[in-house]
Amino acid sequence: MTDELVVVLQDSKTYEFNSLFESVYENLKEKNAVSGGEEMLRLRAYEKLQNLVTRGLVEKKGKTYKGLDGIEKASSAYAAAQQAKQS
Repeated sequence: MTDELVVVLQDSKTYEFNSLFESVYENLKEKNAVSGGEEMLRLRAYEKLQNLVTRGLVEKKGKTYKGLDGIEKASSAYAAAQQAKQS
């Protein structure tokens, strides 16, 4: 879920939560990675998004969200690359 949020938020657009979730949900459906109900995924997406806000990787203004520089650091691919460098 976090990886899909990162993918969508990397484009520097500003999203309201519902449009952000719809983009993430469509990406997950294309990858056949949708499990559980849509409402459960919506809750998980909101939780992950708030985590990104807390970490300073996403800016929240009112009800809109925008990815900031460094948002890619939240992706699992970035973490794996960093771990590979250390090995």
